[in-house]
Amino acid sequence: MNRDVIITCAVTGAADTVGKHPAIPVTPKQIAEACISAAEAGAAIVHIHVREVKTGKGGRDPSRFREVVKHIRDSGTDVVLNLTAGMGAQLQLSDSDPRVTGAETDLVSVQERFIHVEELVPEICSIDCGSMNFGEDLVVVNRPDDLRWMAKRAQELGVKPELEIFDMGQMQHALMLLNEGLVDSPPLFQFCLGIPSGAPATAEAVIALKSMLPRNANWAAFGISRAEMPMVAQAMLLGGNVRVGLEDNLYLRKGIFASNAQLVEKAVKIITELGGRALSPSEARERLVVERRW
Repeated sequence: MNRDVIITCAVTGAADTVGKHPAIPVTPKQIAEACISAAEAGAAIVHIHVREVKTGKGGRDPSRFREVVKHIRDSGTDVVLNLTAGMGAQLQLSDSDPRVTGAETDLVSVQERFIHVEELVPEICSIDCGSMNFGEDLVVVNRPDDLRWMAKRAQELGVKPELEIFDMGQMQHALMLLNEGLVDSPPLFQFCLGIPSGAPATAEAVIALKSMLPRNANWAAFGISRAEMPMVAQAMLLGGNVRVGLEDNLYLRKGIFASNAQLVEKAVKIITELGGRALSPSEARERLVVERRW
């Protein structure tokens, strides 16, 4: 059991949740304010995506990341910044001719996907450790050499990669990066559970993935939708850290929409009731071996 728990809040994500929730953060200011309120509620880390302001769809414009990070830093809020490097890997194929890409395709080089990380140098950036289906007709493409390039560049920048793991095959890719010396010790893993085509949000899945970890690894797990809060308890009891937020779940309880801060507060309550405590950002940095960037 882990009694000293790092809480990450993933405040907006890139999924089609605008319109399904009355207050999904979309603008850089809204995203930054969600990060600040999550930190005030007890999150040590905020996981940051950006969106296109006009459409609300997930985006990767470096200027929007710049605005979010500036707003958080200017506020003086102490929180560990974790910027996604997952965007720009989306492939949609035409139903009539799979050689033709669909309108939802956003597939660019890993160098372009990493521009905001290179510019802003956050403490952490997330790397999705493999390719997989998302939804009915989207494929996320992350080739082994793409992973090698991102891990190596993060290492050069002194940014801790959060190795996002959706199934056991992706764990094999993450271990490849460690074995090749592309990830500094101690490594950081995030188990992403309950996504269709990935591992289920169950204790058995966590135990299976945990069994593959190197001894010195830090790890966390999250479940999507109704599995979010049960996985807070499961991950803590099995020795890990936790993640909550509107990227993963829209509801505080059945029929009641949540805010990011409310989800963090609920996670803090679960951790406290189980006899633990939520670590501060400075304590999280010490545990993960990362340096504050401002």
